[in-house]
Amino acid sequence: MTATDKPSTIAWRRRRAAVAKHWREFAANKAGLTGLIFLGVITVLAILAPVLTDESGLDVTKVTGGPLEPPSGEFWLGTDIDGRSVLLMTYWGARISLLVGFSAAFLSVLIGTIIGIAAAHFGGWLSSLLLRFTDFFLVLPSLVLAVVLAAVLDRNTATVIIAIGVTAWPSTARLVRAQTLTIESRPYIERSKALGGGHLHIVGKHVLPGVMPLVLANTTLVVGNAVIADATLAFLGVGDPNSISWGAMLQSALNNGAITRGAWWNLLPPGIAIVVIVLGFTLVGRALETVLNPRLKGQHS
Repeated sequence: MTATDKPSTIAWRRRRAAVAKHWREFAANKAGLTGLIFLGVITVLAILAPVLTDESGLDVTKVTGGPLEPPSGEFWLGTDIDGRSVLLMTYWGARISLLVGFSAAFLSVLIGTIIGIAAAHFGGWLSSLLLRFTDFFLVLPSLVLAVVLAAVLDRNTATVIIAIGVTAWPSTARLVRAQTLTIESRPYIERSKALGGGHLHIVGKHVLPGVMPLVLANTTLVVGNAVIADATLAFLGVGDPNSISWGAMLQSALNNGAITRGAWWNLLPPGIAIVVIVLGFTLVGRALETVLNPRLKGQHS
């Protein structure tokens, strides 16, 4: 570092050093690193599904298998009631689950972050109004509200994303509000205000960089919850009827009598896939919380 370095350059170097330090701490967490690698592999494979597999196998008019065939050399995980490969359906179901999970989590975290920062930064009547609004959504059963929204609106993937996203933000809002209050109680915020810093400057330069690490950690957990919510909505029959999802596979197994016929291969693959994906996001989220939350870091040191 030289005397001619600009403040922005110095700040960038400090942030880069902080990111490198956090990454080393995260990499030392074997469970979190394992979850990250696993999720990375699953995401890449899901993206490459159209390249690695033949989508026509999902079309009931083009299937080559019989109804509820057990696992074999041709169909490793058997077939469903329509003769489609359960392995192929589980593979393609990952695309919908990840799409809904990431999109709904982004929408939820975006809403929660805006409301949380606004409630803490502006205070007064606006804070009271936003807190009451948040409490209202906390009291309402989020799953029931999501089912109502998904049933009222057009049944497609976008509707599922909106239904989950607009009902899952209150916990993020409370987390962000608490962190924003902590940041704004620090002396440098008072100095910034005394020097004429406006709301946009304080929020953009000081509050957002301070809350984003915890928001990132919380997002990974929200994605896992969104995957479960998507599977639940599809299982209840209010998901996208035109897409292959793990919840829809479970619903089909129940409605078509696959379970009563002992066709366990229709039930276990999508169920295990949901558990494994959610476990991966949970491991990553807990590891990020340990690294980015100073209080948790102190407990694990």
